[in-house]
Amino acid sequence: MESVEKYKIQKIVIAIPSATSQQIKELVEICKETKCELKILPGIYQLIDGEVSISQLREVEIEDLLGREPVKVDLEEILGYIQGKTVLVTGGGGSIGSEICRQLAGHGVGKLIIFDVYENNAYAIQQELKRKYPKLDLEVLIGSVRNTSRMNDVFATYHPEIVFHAAAHKHVPLMEDSPNEAIKNNVIGTYKTAKMASDYGVKKFILISTDKAVNPTNIMGASKRLCEMVIQTIGKKSQTEFAAVRFGNVLGSNGSVIPLFKEQIKNGGPVTVTHKDIIRYFMTIPEAVSLVLQAGAYAKNGEIFVLNMGEPVKIVDLARNLIKLSGYEPDVDIKIEFTGLRPGEKLYEELLMDEEGMQTTENKRIFIGRQIDVDEETFEKNIEALDEASRREDKNIRELVHKIVPEYRYQASPK
Repeated sequence: MESVEKYKIQKIVIAIPSATSQQIKELVEICKETKCELKILPGIYQLIDGEVSISQLREVEIEDLLGREPVKVDLEEILGYIQGKTVLVTGGGGSIGSEICRQLAGHGVGKLIIFDVYENNAYAIQQELKRKYPKLDLEVLIGSVRNTSRMNDVFATYHPEIVFHAAAHKHVPLMEDSPNEAIKNNVIGTYKTAKMASDYGVKKFILISTDKAVNPTNIMGASKRLCEMVIQTIGKKSQTEFAAVRFGNVLGSNGSVIPLFKEQIKNGGPVTVTHKDIIRYFMTIPEAVSLVLQAGAYAKNGEIFVLNMGEPVKIVDLARNLIKLSGYEPDVDIKIEFTGLRPGEKLYEELLMDEEGMQTTENKRIFIGRQIDVDEETFEKNIEALDEASRREDKNIRELVHKIVPEYRYQASPK
Protein backbone atom coordinates (compact mmCIF):
# COMPACT_ATOMS: atom_id res chain seq x y z
CA MET A 1 0.00 0.00 0.00
CA GLU A 2 2.84 2.39 0.92
CA SER A 3 4.67 1.78 -2.39
CA VAL A 4 1.46 2.25 -4.39
CA GLU A 5 0.83 5.63 -2.75
CA LYS A 6 4.48 6.71 -2.83
CA TYR A 7 5.06 5.89 -6.51
CA LYS A 8 1.46 6.54 -7.66
CA ILE A 9 1.25 3.01 -9.09
CA GLN A 10 -1.81 2.31 -11.23
CA LYS A 11 -1.16 -1.22 -12.49
CA ILE A 12 0.34 -4.27 -10.76
CA VAL A 13 1.60 -7.26 -12.73
CA ILE A 14 2.02 -10.55 -10.87
CA ALA A 15 5.01 -11.97 -12.76
CA ILE A 16 5.69 -15.28 -11.00
CA PRO A 17 4.67 -17.87 -13.59
CA SER A 18 5.79 -20.75 -11.35
CA ALA A 19 3.61 -19.62 -8.40
CA THR A 20 1.04 -22.08 -7.05
CA SER A 21 -2.68 -21.26 -6.90
CA GLN A 22 -2.38 -20.70 -3.14
CA GLN A 23 0.51 -18.26 -3.59
CA ILE A 24 -1.36 -16.40 -6.35
CA LYS A 25 -4.42 -16.22 -4.08
CA GLU A 26 -2.35 -14.68 -1.26
CA LEU A 27 -0.77 -12.12 -3.61
CA VAL A 28 -4.11 -11.18 -5.15
CA GLU A 29 -5.60 -10.76 -1.65
CA ILE A 30 -2.90 -8.16 -0.88
CA CYS A 31 -2.95 -6.43 -4.28
CA LYS A 32 -6.72 -6.08 -4.51
CA GLU A 33 -6.72 -3.74 -1.49
CA THR A 34 -4.79 -1.16 -3.55
CA LYS A 35 -7.45 -0.41 -6.22
CA CYS A 36 -4.75 -0.93 -8.87
CA GLU A 37 -5.49 -2.74 -12.11
CA LEU A 38 -4.16 -6.30 -11.77
CA LYS A 39 -2.65 -8.54 -14.46
CA ILE A 40 -1.12 -12.00 -14.22
CA LEU A 41 1.67 -13.53 -16.27
CA PRO A 42 0.73 -16.91 -17.81
CA GLY A 43 2.02 -20.15 -16.26
CA ILE A 44 5.62 -21.22 -16.83
CA TYR A 45 4.65 -24.32 -18.82
CA GLN A 46 2.50 -22.28 -21.18
CA LEU A 47 5.52 -20.03 -21.79
CA ILE A 48 7.89 -22.99 -22.36
CA ASP A 49 5.44 -24.72 -24.71
CA GLY A 50 5.12 -21.53 -26.74
CA GLU A 51 1.34 -21.42 -26.21
CA VAL A 52 1.60 -17.79 -25.09
CA SER A 53 4.19 -15.03 -25.08
CA ILE A 54 5.21 -12.66 -22.30
CA SER A 55 3.17 -9.94 -24.00
CA GLN A 56 -0.02 -11.88 -23.35
CA LEU A 57 -0.73 -10.81 -19.80
CA ARG A 58 -4.15 -11.92 -18.70
CA GLU A 59 -6.71 -10.27 -16.46
CA VAL A 60 -6.86 -11.53 -12.88
CA GLU A 61 -9.80 -13.89 -12.81
CA ILE A 62 -11.93 -14.88 -9.86
CA GLU A 63 -10.51 -18.42 -10.27
CA ASP A 64 -7.26 -16.97 -8.90
CA LEU A 65 -9.04 -16.53 -5.57
CA LEU A 66 -10.29 -20.12 -5.26
CA GLY A 67 -7.03 -21.04 -3.56
CA ARG A 68 -6.56 -24.56 -4.88
CA GLU A 69 -4.62 -26.17 -7.67
CA PRO A 70 -6.64 -27.00 -10.79
CA VAL A 71 -7.65 -30.64 -11.07
CA LYS A 72 -5.26 -32.18 -13.58
CA VAL A 73 -6.29 -35.11 -15.74
CA ASP A 74 -4.10 -36.62 -18.45
CA LEU A 75 -6.66 -36.60 -21.26
CA GLU A 76 -4.19 -38.22 -23.68
CA GLU A 77 -3.97 -41.19 -21.36
CA ILE A 78 -7.66 -41.63 -20.58
CA LEU A 79 -9.29 -40.74 -23.88
CA GLY A 80 -8.23 -43.92 -25.64
CA TYR A 81 -11.79 -45.19 -25.25
CA ILE A 82 -13.15 -42.55 -27.66
CA GLN A 83 -10.50 -43.07 -30.36
CA GLY A 84 -12.23 -43.68 -33.67
CA LYS A 85 -15.62 -44.08 -31.97
CA THR A 86 -18.97 -42.51 -32.89
CA VAL A 87 -19.90 -40.28 -29.94
CA LEU A 88 -23.22 -38.52 -29.32
CA VAL A 89 -23.32 -35.44 -27.05
CA THR A 90 -26.85 -34.37 -26.11
CA GLY A 91 -27.07 -30.72 -25.09
CA GLY A 92 -23.84 -30.39 -27.07
CA GLY A 93 -24.27 -26.63 -27.50
CA GLY A 94 -24.40 -25.83 -23.76
CA SER A 95 -21.54 -24.74 -21.47
CA ILE A 96 -20.52 -28.28 -20.46
CA GLY A 97 -21.69 -30.03 -23.63
CA SER A 98 -19.73 -27.74 -25.96
CA GLU A 99 -16.52 -28.17 -23.93
CA ILE A 100 -16.98 -31.96 -24.08
CA CYS A 101 -17.27 -31.59 -27.87
CA ARG A 102 -14.07 -29.49 -28.03
CA GLN A 103 -12.12 -32.07 -26.04
CA LEU A 104 -13.45 -34.98 -28.10
CA ALA A 105 -12.70 -33.17 -31.36
CA GLY A 106 -9.09 -32.65 -30.26
CA HIS A 107 -8.53 -36.23 -29.11
CA GLY A 108 -9.29 -38.46 -32.06
CA VAL A 109 -13.04 -39.03 -31.93
CA GLY A 110 -14.21 -41.03 -34.99
CA LYS A 111 -17.52 -39.25 -35.58
CA LEU A 112 -18.97 -36.53 -33.36
CA ILE A 113 -22.74 -36.03 -33.22
CA ILE A 114 -23.91 -32.85 -31.51
CA PHE A 115 -27.59 -32.92 -30.56
CA ASP A 116 -29.26 -29.81 -29.15
CA VAL A 117 -32.71 -28.25 -29.04
CA TYR A 118 -31.29 -24.70 -29.29
CA GLU A 119 -30.18 -23.97 -32.84
CA ASN A 120 -28.08 -20.89 -31.95
CA ASN A 121 -25.94 -22.89 -29.49
CA ALA A 122 -25.60 -25.77 -31.94
CA TYR A 123 -24.63 -23.40 -34.77
CA ALA A 124 -21.98 -21.65 -32.64
CA ILE A 125 -20.15 -24.86 -31.67
CA GLN A 126 -20.53 -26.23 -35.22
CA GLN A 127 -18.77 -23.19 -36.72
CA GLU A 128 -16.04 -23.24 -34.07
CA LEU A 129 -15.24 -26.94 -34.58
CA LYS A 130 -15.35 -26.65 -38.38
CA ARG A 131 -12.80 -23.83 -38.17
CA LYS A 132 -10.46 -25.58 -35.68
CA TYR A 133 -10.84 -29.15 -36.94
CA PRO A 134 -11.68 -29.03 -40.66
CA LYS A 135 -11.16 -32.80 -41.04
CA LEU A 136 -13.49 -33.70 -38.15
CA ASP A 137 -16.38 -36.00 -39.08
CA LEU A 138 -19.09 -33.83 -37.53
CA GLU A 139 -22.87 -34.06 -37.54
CA VAL A 140 -24.97 -31.35 -35.86
CA LEU A 141 -28.61 -32.24 -35.26
CA ILE A 142 -31.49 -30.23 -33.84
CA GLY A 143 -34.08 -31.97 -31.69
CA SER A 144 -35.38 -32.65 -28.20
CA VAL A 145 -34.50 -35.58 -25.95
CA ARG A 146 -38.22 -35.62 -25.05
CA ASN A 147 -39.14 -36.67 -28.60
CA THR A 148 -39.10 -40.49 -28.78
CA SER A 149 -39.32 -40.76 -32.57
CA ARG A 150 -36.57 -38.17 -33.07
CA MET A 151 -34.27 -39.95 -30.60
CA ASN A 152 -35.04 -43.31 -32.22
CA ASP A 153 -34.15 -41.88 -35.64
CA VAL A 154 -30.82 -40.51 -34.33
CA PHE A 155 -29.80 -43.84 -32.76
CA ALA A 156 -31.02 -45.91 -35.74
CA THR A 157 -29.19 -43.69 -38.24
CA TYR A 158 -25.85 -43.15 -36.48
CA HIS A 159 -25.53 -46.02 -33.94
CA PRO A 160 -23.42 -44.05 -31.44
CA GLU A 161 -21.03 -46.13 -29.33
CA ILE A 162 -20.68 -43.59 -26.51
CA VAL A 163 -23.23 -41.05 -25.24
CA PHE A 164 -22.55 -38.01 -23.05
CA HIS A 165 -25.95 -36.85 -21.83
CA ALA A 166 -25.65 -33.13 -21.00
CA ALA A 167 -29.12 -32.03 -22.18
CA ALA A 168 -31.04 -30.62 -19.20
CA HIS A 169 -32.82 -27.66 -17.68
CA LYS A 170 -30.51 -26.50 -14.87
CA HIS A 171 -31.63 -23.09 -13.56
CA VAL A 172 -33.01 -23.60 -10.05
CA PRO A 173 -35.37 -20.57 -9.76
CA LEU A 174 -36.79 -21.06 -13.30
CA MET A 175 -37.53 -24.72 -12.62
CA GLU A 176 -39.22 -23.83 -9.32
CA ASP A 177 -41.69 -21.81 -11.41
CA SER A 178 -42.02 -24.52 -14.10
CA PRO A 179 -41.59 -27.83 -12.23
CA ASN A 180 -43.30 -29.96 -14.87
CA GLU A 181 -40.74 -28.82 -17.44
CA ALA A 182 -37.92 -30.05 -15.16
CA ILE A 183 -39.59 -33.48 -15.11
CA LYS A 184 -40.34 -33.58 -18.85
CA ASN A 185 -36.88 -32.51 -19.97
CA ASN A 186 -34.57 -33.85 -17.27
CA VAL A 187 -36.25 -37.04 -16.07
CA ILE A 188 -38.32 -38.22 -19.04
CA GLY A 189 -35.70 -36.96 -21.51
CA THR A 190 -32.99 -38.92 -19.67
CA TYR A 191 -35.23 -41.99 -19.43
CA LYS A 192 -35.92 -41.97 -23.19
CA THR A 193 -32.28 -41.35 -24.13
CA ALA A 194 -30.94 -43.99 -21.71
CA LYS A 195 -33.53 -46.56 -22.91
CA MET A 196 -32.58 -45.86 -26.50
CA ALA A 197 -28.88 -46.20 -25.66
CA SER A 198 -29.52 -49.57 -24.04
CA ASP A 199 -31.76 -50.82 -26.88
CA TYR A 200 -29.20 -49.85 -29.54
CA GLY A 201 -26.23 -51.40 -27.72
CA VAL A 202 -24.34 -48.21 -26.82
CA LYS A 203 -21.10 -49.11 -24.99
CA LYS A 204 -21.01 -46.24 -22.45
CA PHE A 205 -23.58 -43.67 -21.30
CA ILE A 206 -22.40 -40.82 -19.06
CA LEU A 207 -25.01 -38.62 -17.35
CA ILE A 208 -24.09 -35.08 -16.28
CA SER A 209 -25.50 -34.60 -12.75
CA THR A 210 -25.11 -32.06 -9.94
CA ASP A 211 -24.41 -31.78 -6.21
CA LYS A 212 -27.96 -30.37 -5.99
CA ALA A 213 -29.18 -33.97 -6.48
CA VAL A 214 -28.06 -34.74 -2.90
CA ASN A 215 -30.86 -34.29 -0.35
CA PRO A 216 -32.51 -31.91 -2.83
CA THR A 217 -34.50 -28.86 -1.73
CA ASN A 218 -35.49 -27.80 -5.27
CA ILE A 219 -37.20 -29.52 -8.18
CA MET A 220 -34.14 -29.20 -10.42
CA GLY A 221 -31.99 -31.12 -7.91
CA ALA A 222 -34.74 -33.68 -7.32
CA SER A 223 -35.11 -34.19 -11.09
CA LYS A 224 -31.37 -34.84 -11.36
CA ARG A 225 -31.55 -37.35 -8.50
CA LEU A 226 -34.29 -39.10 -10.48
CA CYS A 227 -31.99 -39.07 -13.55
CA GLU A 228 -29.31 -40.83 -11.49
CA MET A 229 -31.89 -43.41 -10.40
CA VAL A 230 -32.98 -43.85 -14.04
CA ILE A 231 -29.50 -44.78 -15.26
CA GLN A 232 -28.86 -47.02 -12.25
CA THR A 233 -32.13 -48.87 -12.85
CA ILE A 234 -31.78 -49.27 -16.62
CA GLY A 235 -28.11 -50.21 -16.18
CA LYS A 236 -28.98 -53.27 -14.07
CA LYS A 237 -30.38 -55.15 -17.07
CA SER A 238 -28.28 -53.58 -19.82
CA GLN A 239 -25.02 -54.34 -21.61
CA THR A 240 -24.45 -50.56 -21.71
CA GLU A 241 -22.16 -49.20 -18.98
CA PHE A 242 -24.03 -46.34 -17.32
CA ALA A 243 -22.47 -43.77 -14.98
CA ALA A 244 -23.27 -40.31 -13.60
CA VAL A 245 -20.90 -37.43 -12.82
CA ARG A 246 -21.86 -35.08 -10.02
CA PHE A 247 -20.17 -31.71 -9.58
CA GLY A 248 -20.87 -28.29 -8.13
CA ASN A 249 -21.15 -24.82 -9.61
CA VAL A 250 -19.19 -24.30 -12.81
CA LEU A 251 -17.41 -20.95 -13.10
CA GLY A 252 -18.24 -19.11 -16.28
CA SER A 253 -21.04 -21.42 -17.39
CA ASN A 254 -24.28 -19.94 -18.71
CA GLY A 255 -26.24 -18.49 -15.80
CA SER A 256 -23.45 -18.92 -13.26
CA VAL A 257 -22.87 -16.27 -10.62
CA ILE A 258 -19.64 -14.74 -12.03
CA PRO A 259 -21.06 -13.43 -15.34
CA LEU A 260 -24.04 -12.06 -13.37
CA PHE A 261 -21.77 -10.25 -10.88
CA LYS A 262 -19.62 -8.85 -13.72
CA GLU A 263 -22.73 -7.50 -15.47
CA GLN A 264 -24.01 -5.94 -12.21
CA ILE A 265 -20.62 -4.28 -11.55
CA LYS A 266 -20.49 -2.97 -15.13
CA ASN A 267 -23.92 -1.40 -14.55
CA GLY A 268 -22.74 0.30 -11.35
CA GLY A 269 -24.33 -2.18 -8.93
CA PRO A 270 -25.84 -3.27 -6.74
CA VAL A 271 -24.32 -6.76 -6.69
CA THR A 272 -27.00 -9.10 -5.37
CA VAL A 273 -26.25 -12.02 -3.05
CA THR A 274 -29.11 -14.08 -1.66
CA HIS A 275 -27.65 -14.63 1.87
CA LYS A 276 -24.53 -13.51 3.75
CA ASP A 277 -23.67 -17.10 4.76
CA ILE A 278 -24.40 -18.91 1.49
CA ILE A 279 -21.49 -21.10 0.31
CA ARG A 280 -20.87 -23.14 -2.84
CA TYR A 281 -18.30 -25.53 -4.28
CA PHE A 282 -16.79 -24.19 -7.49
CA MET A 283 -14.86 -25.61 -10.41
CA THR A 284 -13.89 -24.44 -13.87
CA ILE A 285 -15.48 -25.72 -17.09
CA PRO A 286 -12.28 -27.59 -18.13
CA GLU A 287 -12.12 -29.27 -14.69
CA ALA A 288 -15.77 -30.32 -14.92
CA VAL A 289 -15.29 -31.73 -18.40
CA SER A 290 -12.06 -33.57 -17.58
CA LEU A 291 -13.99 -35.27 -14.76
CA VAL A 292 -16.79 -36.22 -17.14
CA LEU A 293 -14.32 -37.67 -19.65
CA GLN A 294 -12.42 -39.56 -16.96
CA ALA A 295 -15.68 -40.99 -15.62
CA GLY A 296 -16.24 -42.36 -19.10
CA ALA A 297 -12.95 -44.24 -18.82
CA TYR A 298 -13.72 -45.60 -15.32
CA ALA A 299 -17.45 -46.19 -15.86
CA LYS A 300 -19.05 -49.35 -14.58
CA ASN A 301 -22.77 -49.76 -14.16
CA GLY A 302 -24.63 -47.28 -12.01
CA GLU A 303 -21.63 -45.55 -10.48
CA ILE A 304 -21.87 -41.91 -9.43
CA PHE A 305 -18.59 -40.04 -9.70
CA VAL A 306 -17.95 -37.13 -7.33
CA LEU A 307 -15.14 -34.58 -7.47
CA ASN A 308 -13.43 -33.38 -4.30
CA MET A 309 -13.49 -29.65 -5.06
CA GLY A 310 -11.56 -28.44 -2.06
CA GLU A 311 -13.03 -25.91 0.32
CA PRO A 312 -16.37 -24.26 -0.49
CA VAL A 313 -16.38 -20.52 -1.16
CA LYS A 314 -18.62 -17.88 0.43
CA ILE A 315 -20.60 -16.17 -2.33
CA VAL A 316 -20.39 -12.79 -0.58
CA ASP A 317 -16.56 -13.10 -0.54
CA LEU A 318 -16.68 -13.88 -4.25
CA ALA A 319 -18.76 -10.73 -4.80
CA ARG A 320 -16.44 -8.53 -2.71
CA ASN A 321 -13.32 -9.88 -4.42
CA LEU A 322 -14.77 -9.36 -7.88
CA ILE A 323 -15.73 -5.76 -7.01
CA LYS A 324 -12.18 -5.11 -5.75
CA LEU A 325 -10.61 -6.76 -8.80
CA SER A 326 -12.72 -4.41 -10.92
CA GLY A 327 -11.07 -1.44 -9.15
CA TYR A 328 -13.97 -0.51 -6.86
CA GLU A 329 -14.59 -0.46 -3.13
CA PRO A 330 -17.38 -2.83 -1.95
CA ASP A 331 -20.29 -1.02 -0.24
CA VAL A 332 -18.71 2.35 -1.13
CA ASP A 333 -18.51 2.43 -4.94
CA ILE A 334 -20.57 -0.71 -5.53
CA LYS A 335 -23.20 -1.80 -3.03
CA ILE A 336 -23.79 -5.45 -2.09
CA GLU A 337 -27.45 -6.26 -1.46
CA PHE A 338 -28.79 -9.38 0.28
CA THR A 339 -32.01 -10.43 -1.39
CA GLY A 340 -32.97 -13.51 0.67
CA LEU A 341 -32.74 -17.19 -0.25
CA ARG A 342 -34.76 -18.05 -3.33
CA PRO A 343 -37.34 -20.86 -3.30
CA GLY A 344 -35.54 -24.21 -3.15
CA GLU A 345 -32.12 -22.66 -2.46
CA LYS A 346 -29.82 -24.14 0.22
CA LEU A 347 -27.19 -22.31 2.25
CA TYR A 348 -24.75 -25.09 1.34
CA GLU A 349 -24.59 -28.04 -1.05
CA GLU A 350 -23.53 -31.59 -0.24
CA LEU A 351 -21.58 -33.89 -2.54
CA LEU A 352 -22.64 -37.33 -1.27
CA MET A 353 -25.70 -38.75 0.42
CA ASP A 354 -24.87 -40.44 3.75
CA GLU A 355 -25.76 -43.91 2.50
CA GLU A 356 -23.63 -43.62 -0.65
CA GLY A 357 -20.29 -43.92 1.14
CA MET A 358 -16.98 -43.23 -0.56
CA GLN A 359 -14.69 -45.22 -2.81
CA THR A 360 -11.46 -43.80 -4.18
CA THR A 361 -10.19 -44.01 -7.76
CA GLU A 362 -6.74 -43.67 -9.34
CA ASN A 363 -7.33 -39.91 -9.45
CA LYS A 364 -7.11 -38.77 -5.81
CA ARG A 365 -9.72 -36.05 -6.39
CA ILE A 366 -12.37 -38.34 -7.88
CA PHE A 367 -14.58 -40.52 -5.68
CA ILE A 368 -17.30 -43.04 -6.42
CA GLY A 369 -20.61 -43.14 -4.57
CA ARG A 370 -21.91 -46.63 -3.82
CA GLN A 371 -25.01 -47.67 -5.76
CA ILE A 372 -28.30 -47.57 -3.85
CA ASP A 373 -30.82 -50.34 -4.43
CA VAL A 374 -33.99 -49.27 -6.23
CA ASP A 375 -36.95 -51.59 -6.79
CA GLU A 376 -37.05 -51.69 -10.59
CA GLU A 377 -40.73 -52.56 -11.09
CA THR A 378 -41.97 -49.87 -8.71
CA PHE A 379 -39.57 -47.32 -10.18
CA GLU A 380 -40.74 -47.99 -13.77
CA LYS A 381 -44.37 -47.44 -12.68
CA ASN A 382 -43.39 -44.24 -10.87
CA ILE A 383 -41.66 -42.90 -14.00
CA GLU A 384 -44.80 -43.61 -16.04
CA ALA A 385 -46.92 -41.78 -13.46
CA LEU A 386 -44.50 -38.82 -13.50
CA ASP A 387 -44.59 -38.71 -17.30
CA GLU A 388 -48.39 -38.59 -17.36
CA ALA A 389 -48.59 -36.05 -14.52
CA SER A 390 -46.07 -33.69 -16.13
CA ARG A 391 -47.87 -33.83 -19.48
CA ARG A 392 -51.16 -32.82 -17.88
CA GLU A 393 -49.33 -29.98 -16.03
CA ASP A 394 -50.09 -31.45 -12.59
CA LYS A 395 -49.90 -28.72 -9.92
CA ASN A 396 -48.89 -31.34 -7.34
CA ILE A 397 -45.94 -32.77 -9.25
CA ARG A 398 -43.65 -32.10 -6.25
CA GLU A 399 -45.67 -34.52 -4.09
CA LEU A 400 -45.24 -37.25 -6.70
CA VAL A 401 -41.49 -36.59 -6.86
CA HIS A 402 -41.24 -36.71 -3.04
CA LYS A 403 -42.81 -40.19 -3.03
CA ILE A 404 -40.03 -41.46 -5.30
CA VAL A 405 -37.23 -39.35 -3.75
CA PRO A 406 -38.13 -39.24 -0.02
CA GLU A 407 -35.07 -37.10 0.83
CA TYR A 408 -36.49 -34.29 -1.39
CA ARG A 409 -37.73 -31.46 0.85
CA TYR A 410 -40.02 -28.87 -0.70
CA GLN A 411 -42.60 -26.21 0.04
CA ALA A 412 -46.13 -26.81 -1.13
CA SER A 413 -46.76 -25.61 -4.68
CA PRO A 414 -47.26 -21.84 -4.70
CA LYS A 415 -49.45 -22.01 -7.82
